[in-house]
Amino acid sequence: MLAIVRKNWFLIGIVVVICLAKLAPQIGAKGGILYPEITVKYIAVFIIFFNSGVSLKSDELAKALFQVKTHIFVQGFTFLCFPVIVFTIVHILNAFNFNEHITEGLKILSCLPPPVSSAVILTKAAAAIFNSAFGSFLGIAVTPTLILFLLTATVVVPLLIGQWVRRLLANRVNIKNVPWGQIGSGVLLLIIYTTFCDTFSETSIDVEASTFFITVVLIIGLQCSLLYLVYFASTVRLLPFTRSDSVALMFCCTHKSLTLGIPIIKIIFAESSYLSLITIPILIYHPTQILLGGLLVPFVRSWMLETARPG
Repeated sequence: MLAIVRKNWFLIGIVVVICLAKLAPQIGAKGGILYPEITVKYIAVFIIFFNSGVSLKSDELAKALFQVKTHIFVQGFTFLCFPVIVFTIVHILNAFNFNEHITEGLKILSCLPPPVSSAVILTKAAAAIFNSAFGSFLGIAVTPTLILFLLTATVVVPLLIGQWVRRLLANRVNIKNVPWGQIGSGVLLLIIYTTFCDTFSETSIDVEASTFFITVVLIIGLQCSLLYLVYFASTVRLLPFTRSDSVALMFCCTHKSLTLGIPIIKIIFAESSYLSLITIPILIYHPTQILLGGLLVPFVRSWMLETARPG
C-alpha cells in the first residue's frame, strides 16, 4: 500500500487538495491567509518555470533538433492536428450548448505541449525517449500563440534564469540528485488547491453531474482515438519510422503538460470566477494519460520485441 501511495502521490494529492479546498475554501481563496494573489500568481508560477528551466537539459534540446523526421511529426501533430481535432469537437459541443467554460478548457488543453515528466516515465518502460524536451521548450512560444496570448515575464524570465542556474551549477552540483519533478508537482498542488478554493468560495458556481460525466467520457475517448491515430500514421510503410519511433510518437503526441497548463490557465484567467471549470479538462486528461500509458506499456513492449517490420 505504501509503495502504491509513493508511486501515485501526485494523483492522490490532487484529490486531497480538492477535498481540503471544499472543506475550508476561505483559506486558499483570494484574500485568504495564503494570499494566493501573491504567493500563487507570482511566487508559485515563478518556481514552476524556474524549475523547468533548471531541469531541462540543454544537451537533450540540442540532440532533439537533429531528429528531424520525429521532430516534424511530433510538433506537427501536437500543435496542428491535435488543436484542429479538438476545436472541431468543441464546435460540435457548442451547437448543443455544452458548458462554455469546459469547452474553453478543452481548447487550451489542445494547445499544450507534451510533458517531459510523464513521457520519461512511460518511455523508460518502453525504451523510447524522443522529442519531449524540445516539445516543452517549443510549447512556451507556440502554446500562447495558439490561444491568442503571449506568455508574460512571469513565465519566460524564470525559465531563462533556470537555464542559467543550471549551467552555473553544472560542474558543482549533481543536478540529477535534486528532485525537480517532485518540487514542481508540490508547487502545482498548491496552485490546484487555491484554484478550487476560489471555486468553492463562489456558491453560484456549479457543474452538472451529466456534464462532468460527458467530459470524462469525451476525454478518455479522445485519448484512445488519438493513440490509435498516431500508431496507425507512424506505422504506415511510406513513413520511415521504426517501432521504437512509433512508441515514442504515441506517448509524446497524445500527452499534454499539466505543469505548463495550470500556470498558463492561472495567468490568463486569473480574474475569472470560472477558473476551476476551465481547468477541469486538463485535470481529467493528466491522470487519464498516465493510466492509459501505463496500461499500454506491456503491449507495446511485446510489440517492440517481435520481429521488426520489413522495410
